[in-house]
Amino acid sequence: MSSAMGQTSKTFTLLHLTDSHLMPHADSTLLGVNTADYFLKILDKSVSEQQPVDLILLTGDLAQDPSAQSYQFLLDNLLPLKIPCLCLPGNHDDFAIMQAILCTDIIHCRKQVILGTWQVIALNSQIPDSPAGRLADSELAFLQQCFQAYPNHHSLVAVHHHCLPTHSAWMDTMIIANHEAFLETISHYKQAKLIVNGHIHQEMDRMSGSTRVLATPSTCFQFAPASQTFQVDRTAPAYRVIKLFSDGSATTEVRRLSERPKGLLTNHHGY
Repeated sequence: MSSAMGQTSKTFTLLHLTDSHLMPHADSTLLGVNTADYFLKILDKSVSEQQPVDLILLTGDLAQDPSAQSYQFLLDNLLPLKIPCLCLPGNHDDFAIMQAILCTDIIHCRKQVILGTWQVIALNSQIPDSPAGRLADSELAFLQQCFQAYPNHHSLVAVHHHCLPTHSAWMDTMIIANHEAFLETISHYKQAKLIVNGHIHQEMDRMSGSTRVLATPSTCFQFAPASQTFQVDRTAPAYRVIKLFSDGSATTEVRRLSERPKGLLTNHHGY
């Protein structure tokens, strides 16, 4: 269920990679973009820039049309790094296949990882066969259990769907349906320092009470901010680095490739 890593006084470096939308074949494209190619470019950039890395967070939509091949491609490219990776599902993922393949000692779908004075809690916001998000009662109960079991640990909560509005009308139809209950639960625990999510394919850095809420751009293509209908833009692929300090503070930065995604089709109405 959980794993422990490191010493209490250490500063931990996390990489947040999200929404890779890998296809069954590595040469396939989505909206004209070779998602596998850009995932590998982001993976290489992030690991080379941030050594040493203690944990890679992959927060869903790992695959676009989920298949064993997509998750095996992910596993084959993560294993040589020998960096612990925590994977959670997004609305495009098949969680059963994920759990069957991403199940090694260091690349896994566990729900909790202990990093010194921190705990990382992974929640599943997936609604099967729906693009929208919701946290089941069991997920909220697990969240509370983690807080109560580790009252002296600072907490980072990772989830796929967003819990704060993006002001993009089409995107906000997919916000965690019970986000008020989620944020209400969070508000009762001062050790809840960070919420990290994907799904929105853009950057967010806001506060919900005393908890910082971070969203990270996709490793492939991005959605245009504040758009009423589905719209992509040509902003470059990115990752986020998060540094966790033993006193509960954290620093973070989004870093992008120097190139915009080649072949991106901007006139589509969905994907």
